[in-house]
Amino acid sequence: SKNIEEYIKDEYVKYQPKTTFIAYGSDIVPSVLTDEDEKYQNWLEEHNLKGEFYLSVGRFVEENNYEVMIREFMASNTTKDFAIITTYNPKYVAHLQQKLQYKQDKRIKFVGTVYDQELLLKIRENAYAYFHGHEVGGTNPSLLESLASTDLNLVLDVEFNKEVAGDAALYWKKDLNNLQTLINSVESLSIEEIKKYGNKAKRIIKDKYNWNFICDKYKKLFDRLKE
Repeated sequence: SKNIEEYIKDEYVKYQPKTTFIAYGSDIVPSVLTDEDEKYQNWLEEHNLKGEFYLSVGRFVEENNYEVMIREFMASNTTKDFAIITTYNPKYVAHLQQKLQYKQDKRIKFVGTVYDQELLLKIRENAYAYFHGHEVGGTNPSLLESLASTDLNLVLDVEFNKEVAGDAALYWKKDLNNLQTLINSVESLSIEEIKKYGNKAKRIIKDKYNWNFICDKYKKLFDRLKE
């Protein structure tokens, strides 16, 4: 992350750190599964998901802002479901239930983890929109994966995320009603408008975060170090 690099240079300026920024990467390869594939259809049926749905993928921890996403989604007018692919954290689940009473909203669906990469890719491809609430950690692999496969990305407005997604995403803040308003507004986007965001996102991955480009930067760095 360039922002992490700048932090290191500022925080440890007295050591005059020498840094080289090389990003993480992602691929733009469609899933081998079709929409009618039994594996995908069984997953939808298992979790009672029909039609379009919102999606989030990540560890179930506070800094990924599930509380904000669930709170704002519950307040929105959408009739779509919110599928949350995440790890199990009973303490955090209990906290959110006590605070938000999210189980009363049938649109909120915790669907467990998905380690089958082709299935996860198909799920990402078919999501109406992807919520990215990660707040720390620099360039996040799940954001790169969502940009590579989901057309409409709704991303927390922090520098780490803006560095990566640029104008290929729509941004939200943690303020009350901010994400709710965004959810309501994107429901009126046309298919063409959503596809434009998707094309921008894939262009970013192709130009800045493809693995061939990144591996080449590592090779050049190692070659310089040998000199």
